[in-house]
Amino acid sequence: MKKNIAIIMGGYSSEYLISLKSGSMVYDSLPKTRYNAYCIHIFKDKWVYVDDDLKEYPVNKADFSVLVNSTKINFNCVFNAIHGAPGEDGTMQAYFDLQSIPHTSCDMYQAALTFNKRDCLSVLKPYGILMADSYFLNLGDPVDTSAIEKAVGFPCFVKANKAGSSFGVTKVYSKADLPSAIATAFKEDDELIIESFLEGTEVSVGVIRYKGEITVLPITEIITENDFFDYEAKYLGKSQEITPARLNKSQETSVRKLAKSIYTILKLDGFSRSEFIFKDGQPHLLEINTIPGLTKESILPQQAAQAGISMPDLFDNAIQEALQKNS
Repeated sequence: MKKNIAIIMGGYSSEYLISLKSGSMVYDSLPKTRYNAYCIHIFKDKWVYVDDDLKEYPVNKADFSVLVNSTKINFNCVFNAIHGAPGEDGTMQAYFDLQSIPHTSCDMYQAALTFNKRDCLSVLKPYGILMADSYFLNLGDPVDTSAIEKAVGFPCFVKANKAGSSFGVTKVYSKADLPSAIATAFKEDDELIIESFLEGTEVSVGVIRYKGEITVLPITEIITENDFFDYEAKYLGKSQEITPARLNKSQETSVRKLAKSIYTILKLDGFSRSEFIFKDGQPHLLEINTIPGLTKESILPQQAAQAGISMPDLFDNAIQEALQKNS
């Protein structure tokens, strides 16, 4: 019997359009012979199932079911394609755990931790993982530009602490530019992380649980036409993404080992994509994404393809792993 799969997409953040594209790609790719797939749009003002004719059916939040033409539909598994809140920050993970519904993402605590850049880096630092120098700032704190300069220098990056797709990120070259960059970041989150600039080769490393094994996918080298790997570079073609990355054997071995180690240390599940910059030949961690983009333009599907894993197989495997974990 075919299983009912809810593909959740949308969300409450600036990433909702990208999430809708990711969710639609999952819907189009899942084997129809194995699954009945349902596109579930999650927004602050409504949770709805949207059918192929764009007709909407409300989701019953009490048990995460949908009533379609007098037939109640319950779901065997949830495919989480929400970038940002509430899909990547632990909220939906906790909800589905309470409902005892398997889902393809990591657990609630791991999602909340990795979504919070400051907390995640702080947890990993004692393991000797290299990263940029940083300075933390909360909404309402006094802005001491001299202290920021002393801590991270210039240029530096001002980032929203809990946001993705480079929303709320600015590269800053001087004290004079800090206030506007900070204001931009505060539009996305009330917590900021300001980091020193790391000059070197930037790479992205996908790690997934594939057929029961933690699997490191081929590495992608990122070359942006813009000042850094911003939204335009990620989604509007302003970058080159070279898979496999042009690393020497030592670099490749070290970053693959590090990405797998982080996945293990944090007890992750499902998809992850970690970003690194090689400085002085050593990989420095930038951040970890647990709901990476799943569109045709996205990095992780490109990496999977390089490894000989098709999109239908990639998404099918994620569901099978979730079902087995909860069996």
